[in-house]
Amino acid sequence: MASTEEVNGRLRRGFGVRSTPSRRQAALFLAKAWCFRLQRWLRDPAGSRPQRLGRQPVVTDAPLLALSRSPLYTSEVAAEFILQAGKVENLRIAARRLNGIVIPAGGLFSFWRQLSRPTRWRGFVRGRELREGCVIASIGGGLCQLSNALYDAALTAGCEIVERHAHSRRLPGSMAARGRDATIFWNYVDLRFRAMVDCQLAVALTRDELTVTIRRIGEGGGQSRRREAAEPSRIAAAAIAESCESCGMTGCFRHGDAAHADAITAWLVDAWWPEHAAYVREQAQPDDWLFTPLDSGRLGIGPYRWPSERFTVVRHAPWLVAQRSRRSRRLTAQGAARQEALLAMDAALARHYSRRLPVSASHLVVSQTLLPFLWRDGALGGRRFDVLMTRLPMAELHATLDRAARTWPQSRTLSDFRADPDLLAAESTALAAADRWITPHSRIAALAGARAERLSWDIPLASGAQGTQRNRLVFPATTLGRKGAYELREAAQELGLLLTLGGPTLEADDFWDGMTTVHGSDAWLRDTAAVVLPAWIEDQPRRLLQAIAAGIPVIASEACGLDGMAGVRVVPTGDTHALREALHSVVPRSCDRI
Repeated sequence: MASTEEVNGRLRRGFGVRSTPSRRQAALFLAKAWCFRLQRWLRDPAGSRPQRLGRQPVVTDAPLLALSRSPLYTSEVAAEFILQAGKVENLRIAARRLNGIVIPAGGLFSFWRQLSRPTRWRGFVRGRELREGCVIASIGGGLCQLSNALYDAALTAGCEIVERHAHSRRLPGSMAARGRDATIFWNYVDLRFRAMVDCQLAVALTRDELTVTIRRIGEGGGQSRRREAAEPSRIAAAAIAESCESCGMTGCFRHGDAAHADAITAWLVDAWWPEHAAYVREQAQPDDWLFTPLDSGRLGIGPYRWPSERFTVVRHAPWLVAQRSRRSRRLTAQGAARQEALLAMDAALARHYSRRLPVSASHLVVSQTLLPFLWRDGALGGRRFDVLMTRLPMAELHATLDRAARTWPQSRTLSDFRADPDLLAAESTALAAADRWITPHSRIAALAGARAERLSWDIPLASGAQGTQRNRLVFPATTLGRKGAYELREAAQELGLLLTLGGPTLEADDFWDGMTTVHGSDAWLRDTAAVVLPAWIEDQPRRLLQAIAAGIPVIASEACGLDGMAGVRVVPTGDTHALREALHSVVPRSCDRI
């Protein structure tokens, strides 16, 4: 096999590069470029410039006109990683701006009119750019991959090509060799095409590919070519000259122009779980980055006790934490307004993280609360990622609440909130693309199947003496339908036990009429016969874990996620008959009446 130096030597000869590039040549190139930009400005006066097209939510069920796919990473040379990662970052930014663009019949699409100049302050970074036979580091480098894909899709969709420029160099196997390429250079080398029918662009990055889709929308407008259903066009990885990082021309003034960096993992976390914290402590590497709401470990304040000492770089958001804390204190205990506010806070934190991710972060580990927002923002495109699962997927959560609401239609809490369908779709798609779901929760792990990484629940230290009377039943939750309050009331009424409640009654003031109830205290486990939680939804069963540590029998639904744990009797969710039988099996006969 030829060495990298030999391959690049052949490629340089193929490009016609006879000598080492000089600063004079580079300056001359830039001078010519500005002349061409002036010429473009004169040729396109303000009144005749293409209009910027509007965007709408992407339609996924409209007729497919074209689909183009191309690989994101095309070089295995280690020194090339950072420029390829920069290219992928530039594609992420461009995809956010082009995704959802609607082109009306007869409408003109202009690449640069839609994207504007790629500059640092717009977020663009150094990527790979082919210039005069060399692949150099350039701000916005790599956007030609997108223009190639757009041109390829536009041809397939039957659009009229108004302006297109081929690359000056063609390599065997590349899009240029097939005549399906379109080079761009701000702003005088543009790609422009006219749609024959109303259509919409969808631009996205999967883990490994850039995808460009054109779908027909609406009913009217224009005549299109008669064609069969569009076949996906897959752009193969092209043999291309490596960049300044690996070309071996050490005498070139551009040599070493881009910073070297290795691929790293970034941990984007939110609410602290001891199980997830232990996982981070075991898996994190010193070069990884940690994004946490607050570095509580080093500051000594706040609930975010993530092991930041494991990381060289820690980024946090104290101002967002302060805003979240202030808003949280004003929220109601239950209701749609509360849930909407919490989701808005999650979105703000996800946005803060995504704008600060290093280009070299090719692998992410993400708290589930941030996942749908990171997916919608495009931050997960071109990256592998795992999810720290802290609740059921929203689609499953909604389906579970709907079943509970049908079972107990008198509940005023089971139907009071459902998240936006677009948010559900974003989370579902992101979870399907994730490598692993990391969780101690057996119910959530079961949904993940082979992709689940099941952690052990963190069992707390046992509390003090629990008493000997064992004459009370503990319901360790707020009285809500989703916590199984209706099932417990129906199953336990005939027992006549003293019932200790773990929180306020939010269903109805008279919910527990006919039963003897008290509210829990610090010694809530004293004299307890059993702790019962027949919940429909339970993400974090901490009080059940306390009871397990104290050796007290636990009756829990499948939704509590404790399958297989000693001392726990699991009953089917929503099954009042099975719950009644379980209560009779653990409650001493002498305690049947008080």
